[in-house]
Amino acid sequence: MCGLDTTTWLLTGANRGIGLELTRQLLTVPTNIVVATCRNPDGATELHALKDTAKGTLHIAPIDVSSEASIRSSLSLVQAALGENGALDILYNNAAINEGNDLASNTETETLMRTMQVNVLGPMLLSQVCLPLLEKGKKTIVNVSSGLASIGLDLGDKCTSYSISKAALNMLTYKQKAERPDFTIVVIDPGWVKTALGGEGAQLEPEFSVSHIIKLVTSLSNDDSGKFFRYDGSTIPW
Repeated sequence: MCGLDTTTWLLTGANRGIGLELTRQLLTVPTNIVVATCRNPDGATELHALKDTAKGTLHIAPIDVSSEASIRSSLSLVQAALGENGALDILYNNAAINEGNDLASNTETETLMRTMQVNVLGPMLLSQVCLPLLEKGKKTIVNVSSGLASIGLDLGDKCTSYSISKAALNMLTYKQKAERPDFTIVVIDPGWVKTALGGEGAQLEPEFSVSHIIKLVTSLSNDDSGKFFRYDGSTIPW
């Protein structure tokens, strides 16, 4: 059951990479209640192992962000974890895919559609489903974007499908903020992190990026809503 001094988090893609590290660091704080989700919890051995050292409270639940049915059925799972009257403070839409370094000239329809389903429609639908719980909490939504979504940064022709999807996620965030000015809704670029998604050449350790992200997210105010942040709290041009 959630108390007045607790902070409740719902994370997607918590079985590996940034999501796993975010769960680990959040669980070092006794007042954090984390609902960590992934597509196949039974196979998420590293995620389950966090229970052994957790100071906070960990609940693990299945959410496949590529499946509308899975997302829509998740409300009861989250409610069960938080308790009947539990509130959700922070929805952290972390799960994403990047299927390769495609160019505008060779992007395949199926690749772009899959990427949009996971990276844009998944966060959109989960935000809709969780709205009743968020309205009872701190009303915060974090959508994980990328510098590759920024036209202003002019990062070139690489990762076309991924870049398009994250630019669309940025626009979703703007629309969410415009519709709900009482919410704090932001996009965060975690940086180029050494994970399976980050790939070769990544520069940042997950521990470093995540420690800055937590500091940023826990210090957000409503005045920050609609902004595009780097992990370190600086802003990124759209």
